[in-house]
Amino acid sequence: MTENLIPADRQHRIQKMVQENGIVRVAELSKLFNMTELTIRRDLDVLEKQGILDRTHGGAILRHRVSIEPLYSEKDQINREEKEAIGKAVNLFIEEGDTVLINTGSTISQILRNLTGTNIRVITSSASAVMDVINPDIELILTGGLFRPQSNSLIGGFARMVLQQVSGSKAIIGIDGLSIQYGLTTPVHQEAEIGRLMIERTQGPVIVAADHSKMGVVSNFVTAPIDSISMVITDSKVKQDFVEELRHRNIEVVIAEEILGRRG
Repeated sequence: MTENLIPADRQHRIQKMVQENGIVRVAELSKLFNMTELTIRRDLDVLEKQGILDRTHGGAILRHRVSIEPLYSEKDQINREEKEAIGKAVNLFIEEGDTVLINTGSTISQILRNLTGTNIRVITSSASAVMDVINPDIELILTGGLFRPQSNSLIGGFARMVLQQVSGSKAIIGIDGLSIQYGLTTPVHQEAEIGRLMIERTQGPVIVAADHSKMGVVSNFVTAPIDSISMVITDSKVKQDFVEELRHRNIEVVIAEEILGRRG
């Protein structure tokens, strides 16, 4: 138990704790500060409005911001093993006859490389898909559009025109950030636009594929709100509190290493 503090001091202490640990829990803070859980929730509300954290069902998680887009070549080398596992896990959820809308990114490249099914149509804005898709049984359609080397993607009017003419059975969306409050975000508005349109043109489940470093991250432009997705496929380093919050919102969470281990 700690001494009673004025709200500003208590909130400063909570801010330091969430920055050090990544998460805080209402029940634990209530005991630590000898305050009611209602008072602690109000403190967390204040810190959320300041952009420091995102509220969860039982506490809060640290909010990270990404304002500048890293180069695709740089992203491709980060968390490489985790992305490879995610790529293999996503393949388990693609079925014969699917028309899958897929955007772009370093994790997406791993997904495209690991597609093993037959009678599958992939419509993608990933410019590297012609090299990544090695399965001859995959029907591959590129959206076309303006090439962005920073993200190895196709954007703009041509891409939008193609997507407006299709209807996907599933969407696989790579992201720069996934936040409980702000949903799917990216530093580039054109990328957000393409991802948003893919989600809108999908009749079935929308699957977010992203490693643990993208969880709790907020960037400049919103692709879609959190309730637009049905599943998140990530890796075992993801914080359990974030997983529980997603599941509390009826979003299925798949840990790539776990499901691959069960499949042998």
